[in-house]
Amino acid sequence: MTSKRIIRLFRGLGVFAVGGLLLATAGPAFAHHPFAMPEGGEINALQGLLSGIGHPLLGPDHLLFLLAIGFIGLRRPMAWVLPLLAFALGGAVLMQLFPLPTSLEPAGEALVSLSLLVEGLIALNFIPAGLLLPVIGLHGYLLGGAIVGAESTPLLTYFLGLLIAQGALLLAVSLGSKRLLNALGDQGKRVAAGIWIGVGGAFAWAALVA
Repeated sequence: MTSKRIIRLFRGLGVFAVGGLLLATAGPAFAHHPFAMPEGGEINALQGLLSGIGHPLLGPDHLLFLLAIGFIGLRRPMAWVLPLLAFALGGAVLMQLFPLPTSLEPAGEALVSLSLLVEGLIALNFIPAGLLLPVIGLHGYLLGGAIVGAESTPLLTYFLGLLIAQGALLLAVSLGSKRLLNALGDQGKRVAAGIWIGVGGAFAWAALVA
């Protein structure tokens, strides 16, 4: 891989991460539905589906977390897809049973943001990859907050939307993981890990001071 291509790749990673940070500081709280949809019990089945698809893709920390699965260096990325989805949906179900108090929402979003830091440390081989499972469960828990109080039908379609969005993205990044790692190389992987650690810390700070 030529030095120019490496520079373009790192530049793209940096722009993507910085853009995510700007969205995180300027956008609405992740507990709200996208596209100005109603909240809780007022949401219908179609809105639940669209919201479930939109939440993991429009929340910058959720999106960056899923994308990083491609470069952290999992030995068998495809084998992780189903367990990751199970923990993510399990977290969303747990939120329905034990909703997060409003006063703790900033702390919850800060913890989710720090999951990017966890991925960076996994990529650097400082901590085990198994931590991805409880961490994505935390993501699911926060994503589940948008549907608390909804009727059973929109609740199910919201979960279906989460499954579609997260499943499709996890499949895509898992299938492309080997190619991405070959393109990055060892040094590129370390740089990408450093970017994710920095962005995760910035996200967490923004969540706490907002």
